Amino acid sequence: MVRRTGRGRAVTGGEDLDLYQYACLAGGVLRVAESAVLVLVERGTLSLAAARLRVVGDRHCEHPVEEAVVTACPRSKPLRQVIDAVGRSAEAGDVVRSLVSLGLLGPRRHRPTRAGRRRLADAASTGRVPAFALHGAAALVRASTRSGPPGPRSVPDGLGRTLVRMGKALDDDRGHTTDGGSGGTDAGGGGGGGGD
Repeated sequence: MVRRTGRGRAVTGGEDLDLYQYACLAGGVLRVAESAVLVLVERGTLSLAAARLRVVGDRHCEHPVEEAVVTACPRSKPLRQVIDAVGRSAEAGDVVRSLVSLGLLGPRRHRPTRAGRRRLADAASTGRVPAFALHGAAALVRASTRSGPPGPRSVPDGLGRTLVRMGKALDDDRGHTTDGGSGGTDAGGGGGGGGD
């Protein structure tokens, strides 16, 4: 079901969004790039050591953003450079444009509209989206330090210490602390804001 708003934009009724569209709604194009890196490390396509990425497995990519990540690191490359390059890529731009056309991001500042925030909140409340797509790599650090009986986890156990280090490295790069405080601004954009 598609209806037109007063500005002529199409607003959709309920198409399913993919992981990278939710990541973009939650944290912008840098969150899209971070999520793709995490997916590829989990899949075994990339290895992450000492904040450097390199391709180690089959180049099996299920999304154009994943292909952009693999292309951005033909040999060992610093994690931050890969994330920044993918955040500026045409593939990340396509994710943004798809959300604008659905009426979930504003066309100018690319902040979530009211419908986008609603869609993100619904997905978060039902657990359809991994925590790292909603909250960034910091969610991996919090999930790995959780104690108590094992329960449903949003991050597979196989990610291990490497992704915990990645989460800490990303937090350090952005001025965040692992206790949730912030020493600076978040370069990935916020999930809030008004519609355009």
